[in-house]
Amino acid sequence: MWAYVNGAFVPDRDAAVSVHDRGFRYGDGVFDTLRVYDGRPFLIDEHVGRLVASSKTLGIGGLPPGDALSALIREVITRNGFGNALVRTTVTRGVSDGWEPDPTARPSVVVVGRPFSGYPAHLYRDGASIVVTTIRIPASPPDPVLKSLNRLAQIQAKREAMARGADEAVLCTDAGLVAEGSVSNVFCVDAGRIITPPASVGLLPGITRGVVIDLARREGLACDETPFGLEDLQGADEVFLTSTGMEVLPVTRVDGRPIGLGRPGPIASALRRLYHVRVRENG
Repeated sequence: MWAYVNGAFVPDRDAAVSVHDRGFRYGDGVFDTLRVYDGRPFLIDEHVGRLVASSKTLGIGGLPPGDALSALIREVITRNGFGNALVRTTVTRGVSDGWEPDPTARPSVVVVGRPFSGYPAHLYRDGASIVVTTIRIPASPPDPVLKSLNRLAQIQAKREAMARGADEAVLCTDAGLVAEGSVSNVFCVDAGRIITPPASVGLLPGITRGVVIDLARREGLACDETPFGLEDLQGADEVFLTSTGMEVLPVTRVDGRPIGLGRPGPIASALRRLYHVRVRENG
């Protein structure tokens, strides 16, 4: 296994950054993870574009241009002989001696990958279980569009889901609006209408989320970004999650109670098929 770390390809087991790196010390950085299918990175331009835009928003300069970052990702895929995999790129502000950011610091860029062929098949056959966690999205979070290294709320939410025997956790706002999963975006279906929370509630609008919204609308399905609460989630005909790793994952239990008929619904199943068509069309 090979990784790219700050200008060099090194054995993955030896990949390391300084203990003074601001990503390690303060979470001062961003990351992005993309999926590889049959050796081809899926939606690489969108993922690299988000990474570059997020870095610029944080004022992290001195990065390689987007096409160079894409080339590094492709090289990691090639060197590791990845067929199906997840590849993560992390960018931090680099090394500094103290709290204050050093404007002359060289940013750290790390690209690592691992084989990955998807979530377990039984989750798609039977549906996943989710719990609404006690962890809340902050009232005034940093720009939620940034995929920053600060994932503590999501990690605590995932820990709670694991302790409660669920597959995923859903976080709400202080006002009780459904926001996002710990590693996913949330969709509901009611009377054939698909809804998903808007970015304005404080969620990270995932790239897979955007693809699924586009697929639904191309099929003539009503799909709206609109706020909704816990009662809407629990009373939906269907619930499903989206993420790079999950793709489109049906949910059949919320807080231990069945959703709809207690089995994956037709709209989630149809969107998953359409998503796989989109993946096969990837060039």
